[in-house]
Amino acid sequence: MTTVKDVIRLFEKWVPKQFAESWDNVGLQVGAKDQKVKKIMITLDVIDAVVDEAIEKNVDFIIAHHPLLFKGLKQIDFQDPKGRVVKKLIQHNIAVYAAHTNLDVVSGGVNDLLAQRLELINTKVLVPTIEDQLLKFIVYVPQSHLDDVVEKIGNAGAGHIGNYSHCTFRAAGTGAFKPLEGTNPFLGTQGKIEEVDEYKVETIIKKSQLSAVLQAAEQTHPYEEMAYDLVPLANKGNQEGLGRIGKLAKPMKLSEYAELVKRNLNIPALRYVGDQDKWIKKVAVLGGSGKGYIDVARHAGADLYITGDLTFHEAQDAKEAGICLIDPGHHVEEVMKEGVKDYFLANLDALPEKIEVEISTLSTDPFRYQ
Repeated sequence: MTTVKDVIRLFEKWVPKQFAESWDNVGLQVGAKDQKVKKIMITLDVIDAVVDEAIEKNVDFIIAHHPLLFKGLKQIDFQDPKGRVVKKLIQHNIAVYAAHTNLDVVSGGVNDLLAQRLELINTKVLVPTIEDQLLKFIVYVPQSHLDDVVEKIGNAGAGHIGNYSHCTFRAAGTGAFKPLEGTNPFLGTQGKIEEVDEYKVETIIKKSQLSAVLQAAEQTHPYEEMAYDLVPLANKGNQEGLGRIGKLAKPMKLSEYAELVKRNLNIPALRYVGDQDKWIKKVAVLGGSGKGYIDVARHAGADLYITGDLTFHEAQDAKEAGICLIDPGHHVEEVMKEGVKDYFLANLDALPEKIEVEISTLSTDPFRYQ
């Protein structure tokens, strides 16, 4: 049986909660971790119509980008729109999980998905927010279980260096221990020192992977008490952050590129700032509301900055500063639906039982165009 906890554990291997901003509210918002899951649905927002869609499709777990519960609740009024949604979710036993700013910053998340849609190459993080610390994970394994432990911790993310996985260093040695009263040792006898042929296995992990790697090791390791060490490394870890900046394969005029943005993001209209004949070579993008980072994009050398929720004064200041802007809307973050679906479909074998994965077919954009 696959539970909400199983799905969350798998998802957070890619999108750790600790990558979220301190003001954010991510994680399980409605439901219980021991609930059974047969079908999940991915959505940008959890609104009334999306919940109705989930009910119709027999979905029991919704994964959203925008948190259903963001500000502190002092009451749940069933006549209030938010309260009505919560009531409907509980009545139909549907759990809700939100991955917000952590899905924005993580590699392969919202901003990378947008950069791909916008045909940017050689991208890098626009606004660094976190560096995933690297650790050396050292575990002592009896020879009989060596291959199994190495395989499982590698599957959990240990030992990934560049385009190589399951990288380890192994040194043979002798482990010694005395099982005391009350123990049930895999090897040895209570009260007697036991010597075992063991291997010292060293590998590298990201701090965000620690929980998953430890769990994989403990599930596979035969001893009651698994001996391991963690050593912080001076090596630079992966830098994660908001937005991406990259180049176009070939320069395009702003008017031409604006049409590409509309086409690739499947939007009927957009707002832009700048000379439509200006040549665009370098583009910065930040999903959602990124008006506070216009100067960051400009100082990074972007000819064009793409983000949502721009206001009159920010647009006017940007025009005077000489950087072009495109506002395609906040809802273009819905590219996350396909991205999250693809992640789960590629990793279903990691769950106790396979589940169905769908994306919501509804647009939650409140704006209409004419």
